[in-house]
Amino acid sequence: MSKKNISQEKIIQAFLASAFDKGAGATSLADVSEGLEIKKASLYNHFESRDAMYEATISYSANEINSISFLEEKTLDGVKGGKTAPSAVFKKLITRYFQLFENEPLFQIYAFVRSEQYFNLAALKIVEGENNQICDSIKDLLSAFAAAKKITKKTEKEFKDIASEFAAVIIQQRDSYIAARKETVRQNPDSKAGGLFALPTDEAALGRTLKLVETMLKSL
Repeated sequence: MSKKNISQEKIIQAFLASAFDKGAGATSLADVSEGLEIKKASLYNHFESRDAMYEATISYSANEINSISFLEEKTLDGVKGGKTAPSAVFKKLITRYFQLFENEPLFQIYAFVRSEQYFNLAALKIVEGENNQICDSIKDLLSAFAAAKKITKKTEKEFKDIASEFAAVIIQQRDSYIAARKETVRQNPDSKAGGLFALPTDEAALGRTLKLVETMLKSL
């Protein structure tokens, strides 16, 4: 790869790829340069140190995760119009969210951020921010369903507490699902996104999550 084709983003993605395989702490500048097929010295044209590259990867991960949302505005508009049932909406949203994190770069970003949250405060804030965003989206969704008379109306605090329970289940199931998928990809490199044997969605794992949420919806 020629020097003119190297950018900070490509270096960060190479860092993420190496971190996926061996962990962020064990990833060296040599690993990154090898992944890009360039000389290690060329990396200093973009980052003054490995620490700077690591911090840039944290910022990149935050931007990528912040660019997606659990709830799309058009879905909320449909709920307000009373056009869809709660179970159907949650099935669509959860399926979409799981599948987003199956593919690069979110798959690698997920692995990086979730691992680094125990060592880096900024990574922890990314995780907490995503969790809060899911919780807030579910609260808005439940309030819209109540306004459309699809579920029983409750107080703002009650909806917030219920949303927290829903979010906890979805996040825990999503994390377990992706963690298992990560291990499968690490053991079978060709199964990653774009590979010859790319993995299909694990319908059984997704089904378990949908069943848990549907049970919770029935209590509303």
